[in-house]
Amino acid sequence: MPFPRKPRRWCPWLAVALLMCTAFSGAAAQPQRASTRPPNVVLILTDDLDSTDLQRFPNIWNLLVQQGAVFSRFFATNPWCCPSRSSILRSQYMHSHQVESNRPPTGGFPKFRTLEESTIGTWMRSAGYRTGLLGKYLNQYPLGASRHYIPPGWDRWAVPVTRLYQEYGYALNDDGSVTQHGYTPEDYLEDVLSHKADEFVSSSGDQPFFLYLAPVAPHQPANYAPRHADAFQDEVAPRTPSFDEQDMSAEPLWLREKPPLTPKAVRRIDELHRDRLRAMLGVDDMVGSLVSTLEQSGQLANTYIFFTSDNGFHLGQHRLHPGKTTPFEEDIRIPMVVRGPGITPGSTIDRLCSTVDLAPTFAELGGATPPSFAEGRSLVPILRGEDVPWRDAVLVEFFQPPYAPYAAPSYSVLRTERYSYVEYGTGERQLYDLATDPYELRNVAATADPHQVDTFSARLALLRSCSGATCRIADAESRALLRAVPR
Repeated sequence: MPFPRKPRRWCPWLAVALLMCTAFSGAAAQPQRASTRPPNVVLILTDDLDSTDLQRFPNIWNLLVQQGAVFSRFFATNPWCCPSRSSILRSQYMHSHQVESNRPPTGGFPKFRTLEESTIGTWMRSAGYRTGLLGKYLNQYPLGASRHYIPPGWDRWAVPVTRLYQEYGYALNDDGSVTQHGYTPEDYLEDVLSHKADEFVSSSGDQPFFLYLAPVAPHQPANYAPRHADAFQDEVAPRTPSFDEQDMSAEPLWLREKPPLTPKAVRRIDELHRDRLRAMLGVDDMVGSLVSTLEQSGQLANTYIFFTSDNGFHLGQHRLHPGKTTPFEEDIRIPMVVRGPGITPGSTIDRLCSTVDLAPTFAELGGATPPSFAEGRSLVPILRGEDVPWRDAVLVEFFQPPYAPYAAPSYSVLRTERYSYVEYGTGERQLYDLATDPYELRNVAATADPHQVDTFSARLALLRSCSGATCRIADAESRALLRAVPR
């Protein structure tokens, strides 16, 4: 149900002022009216979007950020597409759903398929929602199944079955019918998905809907619509203090072996950065069109829109060529914005939250009950502004599969408000004090107080071994352990 609002006294001059504001402000200024119908829920899940400056994208900025709440500490459970999306669909950490990578036998759609009987799609559908998934589902879909296959829980389905990342020349499973798209501007995947999303939200009638809208942008090769070809021509990738980092002597071996970036590599990084921004303009257009459609159909005031990413992305930081899968902030920290009934426009939420929290949040908004295996926490209380007990750390996990020797070795991260503590399968460790070292330039694991390191290790072990509701118990036990660590 929408969050309750306090009653207001009404007077004629206020009515005139409100009408004038509405006339000049459009969708962004529509009042968030209470409704007796369950709220609609939309998840816009981008692919590999780092915590970039969202002000570059006018619709995302004006219609979502300015009209909603920004989560300043939001993290992916895993900085790789398929494990992260599995956590979103099931509210489980990687060690529980065991989808460890993007390809079989350790991951991908074939590994997740055995879990499809219970996902956020089936939960919301059982609660009376019309459900839709448009865009990217899981890596390797539909390997091992028919190209016409639709997983349980989805009333509307439009997912590419070939050439997903090219965004042109792909085949689309559109409610079980596979259609081939070409290379004209009208075939650009983000625009096709945008039209289908608009149609979905405007055709649901009186039934509440849950839309999982998953554009491919800005994933490599970051193809963009022709209309955006001239944008961001002078942009270069951010030259943070960690860009092409000079001193790697205290880092684990896999990082110490990285050579400095060459001029050619830096040029490629800048080119990709520009293309990623251009690709995101397609998502920005999608957001603008969707909000406009919701407004015109009279549904905007009763719709929650969640905007986030499956993982982050690095562009030259720590000598790393473009990619993800590392424990650094660039890869695990992601944008998260929510607008909807009762949410204070332009507000910031600084609680530690994770993609594992999304499904329980949608379930609570829709009146569904998550299964006992769910490990995340509903964000609804903190969206309401309630002062509730909360976790003091989030867990990030990564498994290096045999087919990806270029990736970081397997690791787990304990990310607290101040520290990032990493344990690798190699036995190596990283510890960064983000209060004094926000760019993670100084790994102090070898020089920190041993008691502090041991405490972090114990807390990490609790979360790595948790299951179902015990993960929330592990959060509480972690808080007790934290009190033993000097601030």
